[in-house]
Amino acid sequence: MTMKSLAELRAWKPYEITADTSGNAPGSLPEFLAHHDSFNALLTEKKAIVFRGFNVPEDSLDPVLDQLLPNRLAYVHGNSPRTKVGSNVYTSTEYPQEFTISMHNELSYGHQWPSRLVFYCATAPATGGATTVVDGELWLASLDPEVREAFAGGVRYTQNLHDGIGLGKSWQDTFETDDRAVVEAFLKGAEAEWSWQPDGALRITQIRRSTLVHPESGTEVWFNQSDQWHPASLGDETAAELAQILPAEELPQSVTFADGTPIPDAYVLQVRDRGLENAVDVNWAQGDLMVIDNVAVGHGRGAFTGDRRVLVAMTD
Repeated sequence: MTMKSLAELRAWKPYEITADTSGNAPGSLPEFLAHHDSFNALLTEKKAIVFRGFNVPEDSLDPVLDQLLPNRLAYVHGNSPRTKVGSNVYTSTEYPQEFTISMHNELSYGHQWPSRLVFYCATAPATGGATTVVDGELWLASLDPEVREAFAGGVRYTQNLHDGIGLGKSWQDTFETDDRAVVEAFLKGAEAEWSWQPDGALRITQIRRSTLVHPESGTEVWFNQSDQWHPASLGDETAAELAQILPAEELPQSVTFADGTPIPDAYVLQVRDRGLENAVDVNWAQGDLMVIDNVAVGHGRGAFTGDRRVLVAMTD
């Protein structure tokens, strides 16, 4: 495979399909999709596709999602706060609107992850609030060789999920159940290690790869959430305050190299910043949708003002 230069990789942006140019009247996205059976191949080629001007109302979203995501997944073992609003349809991360959400691939810390995500704009923000996307091949190539080499052995994620009261998410919310047996069956299938703590909390440890080779394109991409799980990403002041309360291994989530060696702050900050530097903004209008290949493309969110309601669904 021919290696692309950084300049070539930085030229990438999501592919847009508009109602005016598709030959379909606004509101007829299901009809458009029904007559384009090559959509899967197009998504593999383009990595992210934005539908504009079809004016899909929220109460008509299910037929579109049924075509784009034939097997919608529950957000089980997700680490970000969100609300379930339909049949495996969720609000996007409910993170304070004044903050930027850095780039990541959904559930990249898990044993399995969705292959495809759909974002739908029900209410556009007053300002800002773009969903940001980054080419995973570019993200990997943008990192210093020293950083890429350090991560080559993979990473170790640790979660501490409380039993109802504490920092972060509870294990009940994370797994959408209060049945320990269901949780244990999931974790066994995920090849994770876990232990129940005396206070009812659940500690989970998983060793994962730091990169993946895309199953269809053969391209190697950056694919881990080390920067989001590392205390350094919280900022010096917040990290220092947490360190006074809890050791790193007792935080709601933390990460090391696979062998347990600490990851230098500078490495995870470079990962975070290079992802953000190479991201492309997808600004929203009400009724827009975006489909992304979750292996090929990382995503995040810009800060915003006003109301913003973006829904997300995923498939395997």
